[in-house]
Amino acid sequence: MRIILFLLFGLPLFLKAQPTELNLLGTWSDPTLPPSAAWNGPYNEIWGLVVNDHEIAVIGSTMGTHFIDVTDPTNPIELTDAFVQGATFGPALVHRDFHDYQGFLYIVADEDNNSTLQIVDIRNLPESTTVVSDNSDLFIRSHNVFVDSTQARLYACGIRRATGRDAMSIYDISDPINPIELGVYNNVENVEIPYVHDIFVRDHIAYLNSGNDGFFVIDFTDPADPVLLGTMNDYVQAGYNHSGWLDHQGHYYFLADENHGLDLKVVDVCEPDDLEVVQTFGTDSDFEGSIPHNVLIDCNILYASWYYEGMQMFDISDPTNPVRIGFYDTFDGPDINSFAGNWGVYPYLPSGNILASDMQSGLFILENIVTPDCDAYTATSCENAVPVEELYQPVKALKVYPQPVRDQLTIDFFLEEPTANLNLSLTDISGRQVMAWNDFSVFTGENKFDLDIPNSLNNGFYIMVIENEDDTVRITRKVVVQR
Repeated sequence: MRIILFLLFGLPLFLKAQPTELNLLGTWSDPTLPPSAAWNGPYNEIWGLVVNDHEIAVIGSTMGTHFIDVTDPTNPIELTDAFVQGATFGPALVHRDFHDYQGFLYIVADEDNNSTLQIVDIRNLPESTTVVSDNSDLFIRSHNVFVDSTQARLYACGIRRATGRDAMSIYDISDPINPIELGVYNNVENVEIPYVHDIFVRDHIAYLNSGNDGFFVIDFTDPADPVLLGTMNDYVQAGYNHSGWLDHQGHYYFLADENHGLDLKVVDVCEPDDLEVVQTFGTDSDFEGSIPHNVLIDCNILYASWYYEGMQMFDISDPTNPVRIGFYDTFDGPDINSFAGNWGVYPYLPSGNILASDMQSGLFILENIVTPDCDAYTATSCENAVPVEELYQPVKALKVYPQPVRDQLTIDFFLEEPTANLNLSLTDISGRQVMAWNDFSVFTGENKFDLDIPNSLNNGFYIMVIENEDDTVRITRKVVVQR
């Protein structure tokens, strides 16, 4: 009987370890678009928006930026009145990149000296968009941009101006349509930074993916006096340091080197002056030309775009032992030692659906197989030596509702024993705090709080963090804001 019970209960765990092919819900492409001369595909980066109760995919092409309504994922519709033609366009165009802030989308490209920074008002979607700025006053080209929404800062990587190239620059976007330059950076503390390909920023700490020059960690709290915290250019499977994402605890950075045959890396960043790769992982493909590209994290799930092997999902509940759980191969061509297939992935829509872009085939809308769970993530924060999952939690029967929320969120729970006052906060997809409610008195027994959600908070996915000062309580829950 014990053996039978073991098999019955162990079988789901065994099955869970087998990667699952995701269900394809819908696709979009435009056969009239010219392919890039370099890689024979018209498409590039993917982003996602929620505007006026519509889920919208943003995908770049050789001609410009396309907005696709994916509210009904089985019937994606291009919003033709929203299309934004690039300042530069045609077969020479390969790269576009996007980030949004306060109802505006920032668009950059990295080809041709006629490019610009485009700022687009997206608040009237799905009806239309309005280009409010389209000029090269700040820079002509940029490879990638990143918005630190809680600090109202835009980081631009690998920029080119009329005066030459710069590794990166920072802009104040408190007024979203009038960015103000805060600094240009080609070296920090007399250490040269030749180039920045991509960047991730949280709480002013920037993680710089600098191509063949490696990995830098810099504190930009004071943009006039940045502090170099650490560098890493000699590490296992070192290649073209391309992109990455920080876990929500701030302990590990998941790094992609854009080279044939290299794996993703797990980097311990708790001590930036002693950065260390603690694990490598990949798709276990037999194809030696396998290439990881972009990485994003949602709680305990990592999503990665792999050129020839498509969108890949890993359970990183144990961040030092990622487990591949899902995939969808967007590319049906031959696997060769070049660049083709899945460019990017976006997993943060309230519906849970995943957006993926394929260089040759356009937009793919995939049905997720899991609900990301921040409580399942077991890494400690750098400041806390006690794993979160080992803390005794006196908070029981926690409910966070309604989901999705419009104007008011209710927190309802049972407290088994007295504890210090609670602090509650909301963080965005990259772990930045966007709202906070502090010093709630709690009592043994039933407790209930109603939290007002202001209209200024953008629609989308957030994490509610509930904790107290003596670390006897720390719980996270997913919150979806949708109006």
